[in-house]
Amino acid sequence: MKDTDKTEAEGAMVTLVREMGVEMSEAVQFISLARRIGRGRLKRAEQCLMAGEEELRRREKTVTFKRAVEAALEERKGRRARTLSDLRYIARRLMRRCRGLSKRRVRGIRSDECREWIEQAFETPSQRKKARAGLSGIFSSAVRRGWCSENPVRHVPVPVVREKRINILTQEEQRRLLQAAETYAGGICMPAVATMLYAGVRPHEMARLTWEQVHMSERVISIEPEHSKTGGARHVSIRASLARVLRRERNRGKTQKICPRNWQRHWGALHRMAGWDRRQGKPWQPDVLRHTFATEHLRKHRSYAELQVEMGHRSSQLLRTRYVAMGAR
Repeated sequence: MKDTDKTEAEGAMVTLVREMGVEMSEAVQFISLARRIGRGRLKRAEQCLMAGEEELRRREKTVTFKRAVEAALEERKGRRARTLSDLRYIARRLMRRCRGLSKRRVRGIRSDECREWIEQAFETPSQRKKARAGLSGIFSSAVRRGWCSENPVRHVPVPVVREKRINILTQEEQRRLLQAAETYAGGICMPAVATMLYAGVRPHEMARLTWEQVHMSERVISIEPEHSKTGGARHVSIRASLARVLRRERNRGKTQKICPRNWQRHWGALHRMAGWDRRQGKPWQPDVLRHTFATEHLRKHRSYAELQVEMGHRSSQLLRTRYVAMGAR
């Protein structure tokens, strides 16, 4: 190339760089970088730039936290109703108590923010532990969809939950509760109360139980997997005390629920009638009947393995750490 042509070309390049609003030093740095990543070949440098653009576009792909919650629920629509309800509750409480969270882009959310939100929205260690698990599930779904590169909740410490002493009903309290159940509204709550006390059925399982699942000839009650806490089916034994109560109701329709309609309202009224009233400083503990059953069973049969089957636990660890520590009544 002639010197005049070379000078004109350099002048044209300088003019072009200036029109682009780029400093000459920046242009030189970019050309040097392109030459290095392209290993001296223009075609390879172009391919590297295109690949980088695609990766950057992928990294920038994200959605709002609210949309990530919706996607997580859609992904789990085949799960148990309680699982979905818990996740929905956790997400709504977080978005309600943490300003601006619903509109935040999930890719930019940090671990320290997740920890702060959990502590802000939930008070007790057990609530925070459950909230952490739910929030982690939301981000895991977002990672699978390519909306964020990692789950920030993984770096949030799991709250330490110190188990409290579990109280059980004394013989006098059991008698008082059963007497109230016999007299309240013609005894409509008695089958449910007896089933929780004498078979250890969980309150939310009880609310879904129908007479079709009560098999008096085999002396078992079938808990369906979609109704159990752990998602597994199990059979609980119908012993003599429970059988006497259930036989009175054997003419009920098979598909009819054991609990009466408006169960929660009746259950609350029954508590108060039997002497449990939060306003008077004696609140009802939701799982006290199940704990009472477990204690009675251990004292009578001395078998963790048998009780584990009845309770629907995957191992006996929970029984050993929580139930055996109950004091004498």
